[in-house]
Amino acid sequence: MLKGLYTAYTGMIQEQQRMDTLTNNLANSDTTGFKKEGLTSQSFNTVLVDKIKDGSEAYYYGRRIGSANPGVKIGESYIDWSEGAFQVTDIPVDMAIGGKGFFTVEFTNKAGDISVMYTRDGNFQLTKEGYLVTTDGDYVLGKGSGANSEHIKLDPNADFKVDQMGYIYQHDAVVGQLQITDFEDYNYLEHYGENYYTPVEGATPKDATEAQVFQGYLETSNVGIVSEMVEMISVSRQYEANQKVITTYDSSLQIAANQIGRLNG
Repeated sequence: MLKGLYTAYTGMIQEQQRMDTLTNNLANSDTTGFKKEGLTSQSFNTVLVDKIKDGSEAYYYGRRIGSANPGVKIGESYIDWSEGAFQVTDIPVDMAIGGKGFFTVEFTNKAGDISVMYTRDGNFQLTKEGYLVTTDGDYVLGKGSGANSEHIKLDPNADFKVDQMGYIYQHDAVVGQLQITDFEDYNYLEHYGENYYTPVEGATPKDATEAQVFQGYLETSNVGIVSEMVEMISVSRQYEANQKVITTYDSSLQIAANQIGRLNG
């Protein structure tokens, strides 16, 4: 068995997956509140090689003949939770979170199922009825009585203010409060898509006591275009290097089969 072929092959798969992640990051470089993703690498566990169809052994009896380490594999994906820069919009329904925490959203999928999602994207809108929603029309949730959440409804014909604690003021009175949720461990958050995150089993939500809400601002993506492009060049070169390894092995096998084998025959 030519171990180098397997090493190069798995290396190419690894670099292809890294490239997919980088291109997704670049595609979302202008997405509000987007957090870039990355991949880690690790070697395959050392495995024993079986020798089968060996006439000196019982029929189809697998005899261990050694160990092989067939290259690398994806270790795990991760999300860079660092805060993006703030962009001033001066639009009342635009909001950004300073510090740790997420806006809480009532998400409805295409099948009509409702669940609670979390996002850093504060690019909101106000419906004709006065409900605060995302650009996809999902309700932004506010704190209700006790531990309950409720839709945020405002007077669409009147100005409103949001302080850094998330309290919403209209007609000189508090009419609601944004529900900002944080988690004990972000490793239990999964990227759902549409710039949402969903908790998985083991996630522990908590109040974002240190978070601050800034009205008239949007948090930009934390993707660094230059650094991502440099990383893409590095990935491309590593992919090409693995290709050359396979090409070299192919040439060697052709020589072994067509020249050395013919001479020995």
